[in-house]
Amino acid sequence: MDVTRFGLQIPRFAYSGVEDRNLFGRIAAIAQAAEESGFDSVWVMDHLYQIRGVGPRTDPMLEAYTLLGALAARTSTVSLGTMVTGVTYRNPALLAKQVTTLDIVSAGRAILGIGAAWNEDEHAGYGFEFPPIRERLDRLEEALQICRAMFTREAPTFTGRHYRIDEALNFPRPIRPEGIPILVGGGGERRTLRLVAQYADACNLFGDLATIRRKLEVLDRHCDAVGRDPATITKTRLGSLLIAGTAEEAERKSRALMGSSGGDEERFRAMTTAGDPDAVGEQVREFLDAGLDGLIFNMYDAHELDPVRLAGETLAKA
Repeated sequence: MDVTRFGLQIPRFAYSGVEDRNLFGRIAAIAQAAEESGFDSVWVMDHLYQIRGVGPRTDPMLEAYTLLGALAARTSTVSLGTMVTGVTYRNPALLAKQVTTLDIVSAGRAILGIGAAWNEDEHAGYGFEFPPIRERLDRLEEALQICRAMFTREAPTFTGRHYRIDEALNFPRPIRPEGIPILVGGGGERRTLRLVAQYADACNLFGDLATIRRKLEVLDRHCDAVGRDPATITKTRLGSLLIAGTAEEAERKSRALMGSSGGDEERFRAMTTAGDPDAVGEQVREFLDAGLDGLIFNMYDAHELDPVRLAGETLAKA
């Protein structure tokens, strides 16, 4: 199944002039603009503090599944998911119940995005264990098995080293007979991409074209090892998007953003698809030609809505 072609991630909730009482209204407007203009999925981060590179850790951060449930009531066609849930934050059986509830509320539009977690700062603040990466990946593998079982079987039992369920009930069932699609975030070549090959419907990667090509080659090898057709996995990349009506305006905005973020032009250019609609369309096609099935973007100026509409229309044409 195609999990997504073009998605919009909303990673920040600090909007100038928007009070807390009006914050959800603006977020819902962003999601609605994305839906109306051609995006087929909307994503939020599963974080408790704002993360480095996006804003100060004290910036507003909303709990992901509460927010997605509210967005489900304000949208009608876009798929909804986290980019991505940290496995350490929730018991996986409870997570499966939460995502199934989102699927019911949205009439079958939920996606489970999940990864091994990385933000030690918020783990310490909230009192969550932050095990070494090997254990977090072990937990991720068990969580993938539990969630898949609870999405597709009526009373599954599973006993692992870290988690267990005993004839766990999950009623009502997910809307789709095949269950809720699972996307694994991360590009670790030895373990994470092997878990994608074994358990996932989709994966999300990061990096430039050369990095993406290498990761996809590694994923193909893992698929060969487990007897999986890589074409059955939706492969996406998360990056930033800056689009404007003209090349000159896009460059002006790019320069302003680089100045406000410390001026690291090389990093900005590597992470950001930028330009007018023609230039953005060309860059998008390069990533799709490299073997990706879809792209997920966050936008620096999504709260202004017009850039979201222009992006959606441009991506739909690409």
